[in-house]
Amino acid sequence: QAQLVESGGKLVQAGGSLRLSCVASGRTFDTGAGAWFRQAPGKEREFVAGISKNGDKIAYADSVTGRFIISGDNAKNTLDLQMNNLKPEDTAVYYCAASSVSFIDYSGTFYTSWGQGTQVTVSS
Repeated sequence: QAQLVESGGKLVQAGGSLRLSCVASGRTFDTGAGAWFRQAPGKEREFVAGISKNGDKIAYADSVTGRFIISGDNAKNTLDLQMNNLKPEDTAVYYCAASSVSFIDYSGTFYTSWGQGTQVTVSS
């Protein structure tokens, strides 16, 4: 059974930066696309950033474009999310997800492995 474990979430002031990391075991990120989602209290889970299986396509939610960077390292079996210029509205639990398909899925439907989530809190 594949497992994803996220780390790096914490309390940070607005304008600060964080780097989230996701390590996979039992599978590798090069078997499908990888992505980060987030869920804020009282809100539905939303797509944040994704990278295709071959790494040739990357996509971001409009709300994080220009501030967040997703990257993958197949040798280390990790998927990272660098978050810069954080805003209070970025406060959420962030989840790493690994897909069974090669393309980036914005809905979350095709992701077969999910991490337990890491809390990011941005204070104003």
